[in-house]
Amino acid sequence: MTSLPDHSPFSSTASGDVGRIGVVLSHGFTGSPHGLRAWGQSLADAGFAVRMPLLPGHGTSWQELARTRWTQWHAELDRAFLELDAKCDHVFTAGLSMGGALALRIAATRPVSGVILVNPGLVIDDPRAPLAGILKFVMKSTPAIANDILKPGMDEAAYPRTPVAAAHELNKMFKDTVRLLPRVTAPVRVFRSTVDHVVSDSSIVALRRGLTNAPLTLTSLENSYHVATLDNDAEEIFRGSVEFIRTVLADTAAAHVQEGIPHD
Repeated sequence: MTSLPDHSPFSSTASGDVGRIGVVLSHGFTGSPHGLRAWGQSLADAGFAVRMPLLPGHGTSWQELARTRWTQWHAELDRAFLELDAKCDHVFTAGLSMGGALALRIAATRPVSGVILVNPGLVIDDPRAPLAGILKFVMKSTPAIANDILKPGMDEAAYPRTPVAAAHELNKMFKDTVRLLPRVTAPVRVFRSTVDHVVSDSSIVALRRGLTNAPLTLTSLENSYHVATLDNDAEEIFRGSVEFIRTVLADTAAAHVQEGIPHD
């Protein structure tokens, strides 16, 4: 079933008895919060505070995206993290595809409690990627990478074209994020589609190799393609995300008790 695109940011406050727990969500390259809104709502329904910003250049036109830099995308998500960090006892980062790389960047530079990734991107296999900085002057865009979804009738409402200039920025961001992976110490949970026509296993290999100081758990999604948050395994992602957060918090509380550290 399709729905009208809603590119607006998503925000919710903590509720219930889960305490002050926050989750910062990031959408992917050329996408918007529309593709992750159900994920964000499921986290809000579980009682967590949620922030999912609309990244600069997204939710408008591919031409505008072509004028943005990867540092702007990162800065927007970092602002969302800092907003929740000022209000919450624990903050998790999460993201789809490029949003996964951004979630990892925040985890490498901020006091994140855990990271949840869906088909995270860290490597661009296209042989033209290293040349994008030059190609952007002669080729403004390429065909869309949108709607890699197995479930019929779903639409992530991403851009119809991919700006080459932005792809160049994405490649730079991926390379810099891979460099930072050893700084991540929080536990990482990955939901990985067995069939993904956008992000190859090269990204998972880079993730495994780079996370030298963080525990990594990978769950395979057998019935979804790249945009798994809108696909057949979406409920497994939503349920697994909540379980992961609760498990990390329980483990943290138990460790504090064992070490004699006061905790809320």
